[in-house]
Amino acid sequence: MALSREQMAQRIARELQDGYYVNLGIGIPTLVANYVPEGVEVMLQSENGLLGMGAFPTEAELDPDMINAGKQTVTARTGASIFDSAESFAMIRGGHVDLTVLGAFEVDVQGNIASWMIPGKLVKGMGGAMDLVAGAENIIVVMTHASKNGESKLLPRCSLPLTGAGCIKRVLTDLAYLEIENGAFVLRERAPGVSVEEIRSKTAGELVVPDEVPEMTF
Repeated sequence: MALSREQMAQRIARELQDGYYVNLGIGIPTLVANYVPEGVEVMLQSENGLLGMGAFPTEAELDPDMINAGKQTVTARTGASIFDSAESFAMIRGGHVDLTVLGAFEVDVQGNIASWMIPGKLVKGMGGAMDLVAGAENIIVVMTHASKNGESKLLPRCSLPLTGAGCIKRVLTDLAYLEIENGAFVLRERAPGVSVEEIRSKTAGELVVPDEVPEMTF
C-alpha cells in the first residue's frame, strides 16, 4: 500500500538529528514539522526568513502574519528568529543548512533533479530550490514514485529542465526509500505491503535490489 503524505513526512522525520538546521520545501516536506521525534532538537528554516519554525497552528494559535515559503500559516517555537530573505539566502548559500527536504517532478540516476517547471504550464519561478540544491550537501527528495498516468518519475535521465545537477543522493517516494549510488537507484526500504516487483515496474532508471529490503514500520 502506498504511503500517505503524513507517513512520508513521518519517515523523513526519522532522518532528523539533534542540533540540525533543516530547510523544508513546499508541499509534503512542510508536514515534517509535525513529526519531529521526541527528544530531538532541530531548527526548521523557511527561506522567506524564519528560523525556528514549529508545527502547523491550531485555530487558537493562528497568526495570518506568520507564514512559511509556501504561504501556509505556521508557528514559531521558543528561540525562533525572523529576518529578511537576504539573510535567509546567505544562510542557504553559505552551506549552513544541515538537511534540505524538497519535492520534485523527476529525479534521475545521476542525482539530477527537476522540480521547478513543466514546459507549457504556468511557471511561477524557481523560488529558492536552485539555491537549496547548490548550497546543501545533505538533500532528501520526497515525491510520488509515478505520475497519475503511471509513468515513472525515477528516470535514466530527467526530461524536464533541471533545478540542479548531480546533487541528489536520497529519494523517498510513496512506494520506497532509495539511495543513488554509481549511476543507479538502490532500493533500501519498501512501503508496507508494496512488493519489490511493483517498485521495479515503476522505476524507469536502473534499480539495484539488495538481497534484503525491509518494509518501513510506522
